[in-house]
Amino acid sequence: MQHQKEVEMPIAALVVAAGKGERAGGAVPKQFADLAGRPLLRWSLEAFAAHPAIGPICVVADPAHADLVLAAAAGIDVSVAAGGATRTASVRAGVAALAPGAPDAVLIHDAARPGLTAGVIDALLAALRDADGAAPGLPVVDALKRTQDGLIVEDVARAGLVRIQTPQAFRFAPFAAALAAAPTDAAFDDDIALARAAGLSTRVVSGDPRLMKVTYPEDFAQAGNLLAPPGAGAVVPLVGSGYDAHRFGPGDHVTLCGVKIPHTHGLVGHSDADAAWHALTDALLGAIGAGDIGDHFPPSDPRWRGAPSGVFLRHAADLVAQAGGRIVNVDVTVICERPRVKPHREAMRQATAELLGLPLARVSVKATTTEGMGFTGREEGLAAQASVSLLAPETTDVR
Repeated sequence: MQHQKEVEMPIAALVVAAGKGERAGGAVPKQFADLAGRPLLRWSLEAFAAHPAIGPICVVADPAHADLVLAAAAGIDVSVAAGGATRTASVRAGVAALAPGAPDAVLIHDAARPGLTAGVIDALLAALRDADGAAPGLPVVDALKRTQDGLIVEDVARAGLVRIQTPQAFRFAPFAAALAAAPTDAAFDDDIALARAAGLSTRVVSGDPRLMKVTYPEDFAQAGNLLAPPGAGAVVPLVGSGYDAHRFGPGDHVTLCGVKIPHTHGLVGHSDADAAWHALTDALLGAIGAGDIGDHFPPSDPRWRGAPSGVFLRHAADLVAQAGGRIVNVDVTVICERPRVKPHREAMRQATAELLGLPLARVSVKATTTEGMGFTGREEGLAAQASVSLLAPETTDVR
């Protein structure tokens, strides 16, 4: 699929979206995660598609994510190239895909920078009139120090230093030649570094704070606030907590975080009595002000007799999504003398991560005892508590 426009100079856009984005958490790589109602990638695609000077748009992505790319690009004509093991390899693949169209220039952009504006594109294209390449940059305003083993060992002068952003623009033919001349296993910090290594002239133009790179979960809130239209509500962090307890009764296992754990007793409850997921359900509901588990699944309702608690947790997670929220991490603590939770902890983490669509690193499960005190100490039952953190619009209210 190619997107052609009537322009005086054929200028292509190349959006690099092949990374895993694991540091950002979430069920999908960050470039496909939701930012203020749109996939992160779509923000850049819309900016390029709306600019009258931009012709073909190519997205470089992992072939396994082709469907996600097309979903993010719905209504925008793009071509898709298979990404490589490094960013430079992905750029090489994208340039090769664009070469048959012989564009005069190419703008290479990171999908994780959603704040692209027409003004930045205009400045980059103007810079190419007398340079081989150009990139947006912001001046360094903080004091800079060089450290070693945690100690400051040297002051670094910040005069003349800039923080380079993307897109980075190049005259296509010399940049393609520079790529061809570079070793096939070369991995440059960015495309300007590759161009400079080949002796191409490069300029810096004024960058834009909205072009921040989304890397960590908390960056979604900051980017959402930067990109929000005037008067729109900010994205804010939310927290929730939950607690649940069940007494022991007849049985040969307990269920915690969806995992059956052998034990001399079972847990008594209207559902499967999974105290861990009950506490986590309440934590999610509490974070968005949506009441508690009993409001949504009354114990008096026979439909929930013996029901798997994953139904409850999935419902709470869906309500979070409907409210525009995004789960950042969850933390569950089981309180009991027995059974021993540690041998089953990783299975419990995995089951929770899969149900909520979170990376395993964003799910914590642990256990403790009360040193023989109280009902858990007397082994009359067990309890669980949970906490969650979310990012959501400040107007979130599902009541």
